Amino acid sequence: MTHLRRVVLPLRVLLAIVFAGLLAAQVWAVPALLPDLADPTLERHFMRWTMLAAAVVGLACVQVVLVCTWALLTLVTDDRIFSAGALPWVNAIVRAIVAGWLALFGTFVCAYYFIVDEVSDDAVLPALLLLLLLVGAVLGLLMVVMRALLRQATTLRADMEAVI
Repeated sequence: MTHLRRVVLPLRVLLAIVFAGLLAAQVWAVPALLPDLADPTLERHFMRWTMLAAAVVGLACVQVVLVCTWALLTLVTDDRIFSAGALPWVNAIVRAIVAGWLALFGTFVCAYYFIVDEVSDDAVLPALLLLLLLVGAVLGLLMVVMRALLRQATTLRADMEAVI
């Protein structure tokens, strides 16, 4: 277990750095990256705020995953990962991925409706968003499988402890 503790500390440092970077992105970078609209029509104004909301919600979902991962690392170091205490954290990760996927889907719909139809015929942004939707769906389904494996391992560990 000591070799695992040597890995957990650098991972926690990196998680803290990523969390701080995401927080800075939410506050300063994302609003600065969104274009100022020269022609503030209602559709373009709505598009700008939709993109901002989706970006902030998406980053917040990643932050939730980071916090849950931190808590799961605590359970790993305490050798309690295969217990009922780990399931709420994994469930929170699944919910955060679903919420992020839904925000990304909303962004995809808005981008397709407003950007491709109204602004340009370039389909690069919707294609990129579609790729991100597929990656998010894979991550979400993978976490559902991992949650099922955790439940099964928790049950097996409880059975083994009852036998011993």
